Amino acid sequence: MLNHKIYGQGDPIIILHGLFGMLDNWQTVAKKLAEEYMVILVDQRDHGKSKHTDEFNYKALAEDLREFLEENWIHSCHIIGHSMGGKTAMQFSALNADMIEKLVIVDIGPKAYKPGHEIIFKALLEVPIDKVKSRKDVEDIISKYIDDVEVRLFLMKNLQRIKEGGFRWKMNLELLHKKYANIIAAIETNEPIDVDTLFIYGAKSQYIVPSEIESIKAIYPNSKFEEMDAGHWIHAEKPDELVDLVKGFLED
Repeated sequence: MLNHKIYGQGDPIIILHGLFGMLDNWQTVAKKLAEEYMVILVDQRDHGKSKHTDEFNYKALAEDLREFLEENWIHSCHIIGHSMGGKTAMQFSALNADMIEKLVIVDIGPKAYKPGHEIIFKALLEVPIDKVKSRKDVEDIISKYIDDVEVRLFLMKNLQRIKEGGFRWKMNLELLHKKYANIIAAIETNEPIDVDTLFIYGAKSQYIVPSEIESIKAIYPNSKFEEMDAGHWIHAEKPDELVDLVKGFLED
């Protein structure tokens, strides 16, 4: 069972976070959408409070989601996925299109991406997690590699103090590093995916650029695209505008 939180009542919306994230990252958006929907935030495998495993690829993540929906008697829903969570949602749509009402993909495409998280992995793996005494010790180490305070704070949400003393990572850091090639891989599909889909992308991000829209439409022929004046973490930068776009699409 995937760790999850439920807000509100109504037609179900599943929200899937990105790499190094957890369901808490999307609580602001979830609470706003919960005024009209039942919103379910999910920790994907090897993240947050969900199970640690020995395998990590999008088919496994999609299967986790299918099992979660079936266990909770959800046979049809809307899905919102950001970054890695968007890839999970797209792979799920390729395998289980009949279980999706509408799909919202936030700042990620179905293609394979070049590696871009090496410095984050290096920073996190440098932390002697079983020896550090305080959160400041961790931040001091990470700050040697990552200047951006917001990124450091985002990553440090993964720190969990343990009863015996000291800390652990909530995410399965070693496995994510080992399986990183699978995280940046393309989704697998042999035919167009017949799901009403909204792609929302940041103008200050490079995960989707306008020149790629036609190639994405070849996979998602029933898709729309909305550009926002934001970077990759649209839900943190522009939550109100994002909610308005999502509501407009779901109600259309």
